[in-house]
Amino acid sequence: MFTGIVQGKGQVLAVTEKNDFRTHVVRFPSELLGGLELGASVAHNGCCLTVTKVEGSDVSFDLIKETLKVTNLGALQVGDEVNLERAARFGDEIGGHSMSGHIHCLATLAEIIETPDNRILRFSLPSAWRKYVLHKGYIGIDGISLTVGTLFDDGFEVNLIPETLARTTLGQKPLRAAINIEIDPQTQAIVDTVERVLAQR
Repeated sequence: MFTGIVQGKGQVLAVTEKNDFRTHVVRFPSELLGGLELGASVAHNGCCLTVTKVEGSDVSFDLIKETLKVTNLGALQVGDEVNLERAARFGDEIGGHSMSGHIHCLATLAEIIETPDNRILRFSLPSAWRKYVLHKGYIGIDGISLTVGTLFDDGFEVNLIPETLARTTLGQKPLRAAINIEIDPQTQAIVDTVERVLAQR
């Protein structure tokens, strides 16, 4: 489980491509290395990956076909940065919301609006997932727990404070960038249950 509070950014140092399979090596900030072992779960842009090798501050992860298809991790190149979060432990402060690390879809960054004190990002979302995005609800965006602002026919927008822009990769994302989206599981369960009950009437 993750909380959507990004703990640091890691730089991709190496990428090894195979058939529907990829291994990448990420340099971790020193503060995220404590107790990191083989088999540990770490979210990369919100996607849960398993540690396969630790060599000092350089940590390796394997990405399978489904991960490459559903997330933006397959497009990473050497030098790119990813948002990192270690798995939550019992007793940790939950500052965001409960997240599984399972990416549902990709959204497109459709508009960037600069304001004096923050930045507004507008995302275009595939139609099948729009019913799960509610005003003031939670959503995971590249691993960041955010509150949904204004809704649109084709998507939604969020407001980012300077701390989020500095701590995560969202401040460097260009227009039309593909962004990992994790729908709030509680919202999804409620919407699906209501739809199922109404369909039985």
